[in-house]
Order: sequence, then structure tokens, then C-alpha cells
Amino acid sequence: MARHRVAALLNAPQSPFELACAAEVFGTAWEDVPARYDFRICAERPGPLRTTAGYTMLVDCGLEALQEADTVIIPGWQPPDASVPSAVIEALRAAHRRGARIAAICTGAFVLARTGLLDGRRATTHWRQTDRLAAAFPEVTVDPDVLYVDHGDVATSAGTGAGIDLLLHLVRADHGAAHAARIARNMVLPPHRDGSQLQYAAQPAPPRADESLAPLLQWATTQLDTELTVARLAGRAGLSNRTLARRFTEQLGISPGQWLLGQRLDAARVLLEQTALPVETIANRVGLASAVNLRRHFRARLGTTPGAYRRIFGETR
Repeated sequence: MARHRVAALLNAPQSPFELACAAEVFGTAWEDVPARYDFRICAERPGPLRTTAGYTMLVDCGLEALQEADTVIIPGWQPPDASVPSAVIEALRAAHRRGARIAAICTGAFVLARTGLLDGRRATTHWRQTDRLAAAFPEVTVDPDVLYVDHGDVATSAGTGAGIDLLLHLVRADHGAAHAARIARNMVLPPHRDGSQLQYAAQPAPPRADESLAPLLQWATTQLDTELTVARLAGRAGLSNRTLARRFTEQLGISPGQWLLGQRLDAARVLLEQTALPVETIANRVGLASAVNLRRHFRARLGTTPGAYRRIFGETR
């Protein structure tokens, strides 16, 4: 399989974190993950490039890298309203015309908006910058309440860590949920986060350690093939249904039922990719009871059927 070429477009002062997100997902070799991507960095002018962390990195490639990229990542832009050189704008537009996918992390959305490729479309950025983005680009519909927005050819993420959510989403779109889960596992991250960035925007205080849902969530993912209900989750946590629902909303931004369904569908995707099990068997294994129920939820959440998904991503095909 030909490798998918990814180029990260940098600009001084470059945030090392946003760049590291892209490098970890697309540029790191893991023992148990097939190599599907080639990753490189570039800038308008090759050479030393300052970072926001105070050190300098060496960029060895110019804008010609965008001419060969299948995906272009814009890992932030500081300051967000800084001017963007016309050569950079034209290089991004040319890459898009050629068919490259362009994904902006955090304040990289400001650069993507300057190309005009977000006009008439939804986009997001860091919650501190959403008002500024909306004011600067009234043609763009800015959504402050999501982790990322993907249109297929262009995509934007909320702040910093949400860039990882977007990049893992792109990997799922390219190579399926199991491949993305392998990468996430090596990064010690969940392969998919639910909720919106606003749950992080103005927390008066972090939840106490004994209120963390992490142990419950870890246990629940091993029980998907059992009679796992919201009441059983609440009983396991020693909470009332109402208190459990409140903590899910506070910590994940969704209800316990929504979280459970998402976990079951993710588990179904992995079984569709990695096994030849009948759809009815998979539905029972993930706690959705029947093939009819799995197909209904699969189409509602993913816009396709289990059979069509397996034809695209199945490793046993």
C-alpha cells in the first residue's frame, strides 16, 4: 500500500505541542502499527525556526512539500491574527485544488480561513479564539461547542489537545477504527473522545480524585457483552442514576447512555475490521442484541451499514 504523505506547515513562533500531535499520529513508528504515513515538516523558508517554548528547530523543506502532500496539517499559528504570506496562501489553495486534504489545529484555523476554503462552512478553533475568528471571518460559521469539524477536504480542531482528536479521526477515516485505536493505545489515549471543548473552557475547579469516572469507564468497556445498563453503571459506582448522569455531563459532556452506545459502536467497528464474524454475532458481543439494532445505530451514527463498513476497512477481506 502506497503511504499517505503528510506535510506539517510551520511558522515562527511555532507551538511545539501542536506539531508534536501531528508527529506522534503520522510520523512515529510503532511496533504493532503498520506504517501507512510519511511525515515531514516545511515552512515558507527553510532554516532555523523559533518556537513558543524558546528553542529553535531546523526546517529543511520549503513550500514545495505541499505540492506532494496528500494531507497538509497547519499545527497552530501565532499570534492567531498575524498576517499570512501570500505565497503560503497560494500554496495551500494549490494543494487543495490538487486534491490534498487540509487540517488546521487550534489557531491554524485562522490561516485556513484566510484561504477562503472555509467560506460558507462550519469551523472551530480554541475556545478563547472563537469570537475573534467569527469576527474576522464572517463568512465562516464558527462552532465553539465541538472538538473538531471535518468536511472531508478541509478540517479544523479546537485547542491544543483537540488536535489529537481530529488527527485520530482522520486516521479512522483513512484506515478504520482498529488502526486508529492502535495508534491511540501507544499514545496512552482514548481513540475517541465525546463531548465538546466548552466542558474545558471555564471549570471553576477540577473534580475531586474520588469523583473521577475513569475506573468505571475502564470496567464498563470490559462488560459490553453483558446486560450493561445505566442503572448497573450507577450501582457499580455507588451513585444514584441522577448523580451518575451529572458526572458524565461534567466530565465527558454526554449522558451515560450516549457514552455506552458510542463504546458499543466502536467495539463493533473493530470486530467488523478484524474478524469475519456475522453481523448478528457482533451485535450480541457488543451488547446491541440484534443485527437489526446494530444496523440502525450504525447508520444513524456513521451514515453507513456494517456490511459496507467491513467492505471498506475489513482486514480479512
